[in-house]
Amino acid sequence: MTADTAPAPAPEGWGPTRSRTVTWHDPLVTAAGVRDLSGLAALQAMRDGLLPPPPITRLMQMVPVALEEGRVEFRCDLDESVYNPLGLVHGGLLCSLLDTVAGCAVHTTLPRGWGYTSIELKVSYLRAVRADSGPLTAVGTVAKPGRRVAFAEGQVLDAAGRLVATASSSLLVFPIEAGG
Repeated sequence: MTADTAPAPAPEGWGPTRSRTVTWHDPLVTAAGVRDLSGLAALQAMRDGLLPPPPITRLMQMVPVALEEGRVEFRCDLDESVYNPLGLVHGGLLCSLLDTVAGCAVHTTLPRGWGYTSIELKVSYLRAVRADSGPLTAVGTVAKPGRRVAFAEGQVLDAAGRLVATASSSLLVFPIEAGG
């Protein structure tokens, strides 16, 4: 799928046009591959290029840098494309990053054939973030694994090591059905 929407000519004073291209691979290839691996092995396969990464990671410019059972670390590169109207990184990017690391931390604890989904996420924003605040480091850890519900926490740090946002998350754990 592509969006071929050319922007209308900008009024004078808006500055030069900027752009960013996002590419991705078929996410159903990843979904099929994940079913046959433990959670940790699936994330390692994506990190190591054996499975395509989920499209959202390309869109948000985030990559896993450390993966172990119960803990993940992602790096997120920033640019102005994620700014809100106030000239700051949109809180939704931080929220999505925290949701990702919390979910992936839980995923590392799951056996083959099991998945997860967020059922609650509480985010605290602690400091403003700008493009020059990055790259960001997001760490997710499992607070309590569970057979039906797992609990995880996340932190986002800026390039100077300052805490910019935190989250606590509850995630539903469930068997993945074959073929769907």
